[in-house]
Amino acid sequence: MVERSAEAEWKGSLADGSGTMKPGSGAFEGRYSFKTRFENEKGTNPEELIAAAHAGCFSMALALGLGQAGFTPRRIHTKAKARIERVDTGFKITRIELDTEAEVPGIVDVKFREQAEAAKKGCPVSKALAGTEITLKARLLA
Repeated sequence: MVERSAEAEWKGSLADGSGTMKPGSGAFEGRYSFKTRFENEKGTNPEELIAAAHAGCFSMALALGLGQAGFTPRRIHTKAKARIERVDTGFKITRIELDTEAEVPGIVDVKFREQAEAAKKGCPVSKALAGTEITLKARLLA
């Protein structure tokens, strides 16, 4: 079993406070606030980190599926957008949009799309976010 950790510290009120988030690896530390989360102030936010985790997880899951199907990708590039919206009970991540493109020698488009859909459903982050709508746009590059 593998466990990963992260930590966050918040100081002050919701509207005027700020905090930092960092993964247990110490790879980076990001400043966040109400304005970085709900407006366009420079800094990070939890949804951005979820989107990054989802893009990375999906790309690895797609590489795995392609490899098991006998194809070796040259490159998989995935963007993810996590949408947070006000709902009846507060705020909710309502949608994550995955947008991937890949260079995979020898594969036909229909097989690539099958593998991409399987990766969307099977990556651990997708499973953790099962209560959120997840969409996928997948393009095979020549």
